[in-house]
Amino acid sequence: MAISLPERTASASGSLTPREIVAELDKYVVGQAKAKRAVAIALRNRMRRQRLAPEMADEVTPKNILMIGPTGVGKTEIARRLARLVQSPFIKVEASKFTEVGYVGRDVESMVRDLVDLAVDMVRAEKAEEIQAQAQQAAEERLLDLLLPPARLPMPGEDPAPSESASRTRDRFREQLRAGRLDERSVELEARESAIPPFVAGTSMEEIGAQLKDMFSAFQGRTKTRRLKVPEALAQLLAEEQARLVDMESVGRTAVQRVEQSGIIFIDEIDKIASRDGGPGGAHGPDVSREGVQRDILPIVEGTTVSSKYGIVRTDHILFIAAGAFHVSKPSDLIPELQGRFPIRVELEPLTREDFVRILTEPRNALVTQYTALLGTEALALTFTPDAIERLADFASRVNDATENIGARRLHTVMERLLDELSFDAPDLAEKAVTIDEAYVDRMLAGVVANQDLSRYIL
Repeated sequence: MAISLPERTASASGSLTPREIVAELDKYVVGQAKAKRAVAIALRNRMRRQRLAPEMADEVTPKNILMIGPTGVGKTEIARRLARLVQSPFIKVEASKFTEVGYVGRDVESMVRDLVDLAVDMVRAEKAEEIQAQAQQAAEERLLDLLLPPARLPMPGEDPAPSESASRTRDRFREQLRAGRLDERSVELEARESAIPPFVAGTSMEEIGAQLKDMFSAFQGRTKTRRLKVPEALAQLLAEEQARLVDMESVGRTAVQRVEQSGIIFIDEIDKIASRDGGPGGAHGPDVSREGVQRDILPIVEGTTVSSKYGIVRTDHILFIAAGAFHVSKPSDLIPELQGRFPIRVELEPLTREDFVRILTEPRNALVTQYTALLGTEALALTFTPDAIERLADFASRVNDATENIGARRLHTVMERLLDELSFDAPDLAEKAVTIDEAYVDRMLAGVVANQDLSRYIL
C-alpha cells in the first residue's frame, strides 16, 4: 500500500531534534513513548549520517526497528507519520503476501520497486510544480490557437508578424479565458496516448508480466479527437505541457537516489512468517516455507542491489521497520540472521480505557473531530459531552476485553454504531443541533455491549 505524502513541512529540512520529532508524533498517536523515542533516534541518526564525509557515511547503516505489540495500538501510524514528517518515500507491505523464490506469487524485491515507483511520482509532482507557470502559459497559448479562427496566410511581400488587431483579439480572449467567461465553449482536441517503453526487470512472472503489458501499451499510442469544454481542454493541455517539460530521466535518477538515502519500508505481519516450532514452515504453516520467505527478505534488509525500470537500486541505507503482534510466535522464532538485522526492538503497550478517551479527543485527526466535520456538511451541529466520551471509551474497552482485542480500531465500530441513526437521518432532520450525552450513548450501545453474542458480531 503505497501512501502518498502531499504535505510539505519545515521539518523536511532535517532540522528536527528527537524531542521535536516525538512532539510531532504526539499530535497524531496517543501513548507509545518507547516506540516514538526509537523511531525519533533512528530518524535523527539518518540526518546525522547525511552530514558525515562520504567515505564515513557509506559505512554507517540504518538501525532497523522491530515493533512488537497487538493490533490497533499505533505501529503502522507511527511509521506513516514519521515518513510524512520528513517527506521520505514510504511504503507498507505485508510479509505474509510474499512467497519463496520458485513459487507463484510476489517476490520480495517488488517492495523496493514499488517504493521507487512512489518516489518517482513524488519527484515528478515536485518538478511539475516548479514548471507550473511555464506549463500554464504554454497550455493557454495552445488553447487560444484552438479558440481563435486560423489566421490568414500572409500574401507575398506582407509582414508575417500578426496584425495589431489580431493581437488585441488574442489578448481579449486570454482575459476572458482567465476570467472564466469561455467555460461553456467547446473545442476539438487531439488526445495522444503514448509512453516510453519501460526496462523489463524482475524475477517473478507477476513483475515481468506487468512490465511487458506496459511495454506493449507504449507501442499502441493512438491519437483520438475529442470535443471538450474549455476547462477540461485546458487541464489536458496543462498535463501534456507538464509531461513535455519534465525531464523523466532526471526524475528517475533523483527518485532512485531519494529511495537509497531516505526510503522507509514498513514490513507488517512479520510474525506470520516466523516458524513456531523451530522447523521449516512451522507446525501448521502453509505449503510455502516461512523460513524461505525470511531468507529471501534477508538480503534486501541486509543490503543488496535491485533492478528497477529506473535503474539499479541499492538497499543498504533504506530504513526497515518491521512489526508484528507475536501472539503465537515470538521474535526469537525468526531466523537468527534476520533477527540480527533488526537491532532495535520496542514493545508497544496495549491501549487502556484512558488511552481511548485521549484517542477520541486529542489527536488532530481524532474520531470525534472527524464525525463532527462529516455531519457538519449536512448543516448538523454535533456536540459530544465529556461524559459521553468517557462512556464510549468504557464500552470500547469492555468489548475489547470480552472479545478480540483490536485496539483503537474498536472505536471505529463503536462510533459507527453510535451515529448510525444520525448519519442516516441527517439530511432530513429539522433540528440541526444534536448533543451526544451519556444517556444517548447508553440508548444506542448499552444493549449491544451487554449481550456478548451481539457485541461479538456487531462491535
